[in-house]
Order: sequence, then structure tokens, then C-alpha cells
Amino acid sequence: MNFRQLLPTQCFRKSVSHSRIFRPACREERHFCTSNTKNDEVRLAEEARKKYGSPTIFSKVIDKSIPADIIYEDDKCLAFRDISPQAPVHFLVIPRDPIPKISEVKDDDAELLGHLLVVAKNVAKKEALHEGYRVVINDGKHGAQSVYHLHIHVLGGRQLNWPPG
Repeated sequence: MNFRQLLPTQCFRKSVSHSRIFRPACREERHFCTSNTKNDEVRLAEEARKKYGSPTIFSKVIDKSIPADIIYEDDKCLAFRDISPQAPVHFLVIPRDPIPKISEVKDDDAELLGHLLVVAKNVAKKEALHEGYRVVINDGKHGAQSVYHLHIHVLGGRQLNWPPG
């Protein structure tokens, strides 16, 4: 089973020409995905909640039993590109230790959480997100958390809208 089967979304291809701000003379194809409705996010979050406690897809990324485009790795965490990017640059930072939700972290996890944010900042810099980026953590059903393994979304590469949802 691959990511697309686990998290069904509609994807379309968009050809992106980068301006001088990003990378001169660079043209590449980006894949952007959209859900059919906001109800899809709620449905996916509810399905994920029901599986809460079983090994997650991120556990399989960590142990390399499924492929991922890993862009950073150390002994505490790893960062990889999102399979359904919502912006030209969209990657996730996850801890190796499985913490299900941000609302379940313990005081002892403070150092790890700080490390995750520093890694997010460093990878964003490496990805040339000099004009800014958004950092998001979804928590639980109402937060539309689709994988119950703490993960930080970093999105950038274009002007993001507010409010997000």
C-alpha cells in the first residue's frame, strides 16, 4: 500500500517557472493536491483517530520500509517532502520517537520539540524560503490530524493566505 492509497486526494500538475527571487533559469514541474471538500479532512482525521495506537505510516518512513524523499536526518528526527504538497515547498519534520499528538507531549519532551523547530528552520533555509514560511502542527480530530505521529508541516515558496482554514 502506498501513500496515495492511504490518503486519497485529487492531484494535478502545475508547471512552475521560478522568478529571479527563487532560482534563475529554473523550470520544474510541481504537484499540488487539493481535497474535494473540507469534509475530506475531517473524514481522514476520523479514520486516523480510529487507528490511533497502531504503527503509523511515519513509523514506516523512519524504519525505511516505505520510500520517502528524506531531506534531513539525525538521531532525533527526520524531515521529508510531503506527498501531497499544499505549496511549492512543503515538508514535514517528525521525531523518531513516536509521540502521537502535540497535546500529549510531556515536560521531558521540551528539548526534543525545540530541536524539531530548529531543524524546521534550518531545512527551510536550505530550501531557500528566505521570504518566509508557515509552520503548522495539527492536533486531533478537530485539528484535522491525519497521522497520529507528531509532525510539523513547513510550507512556503509562495504567498500564503490567512486565515488558513
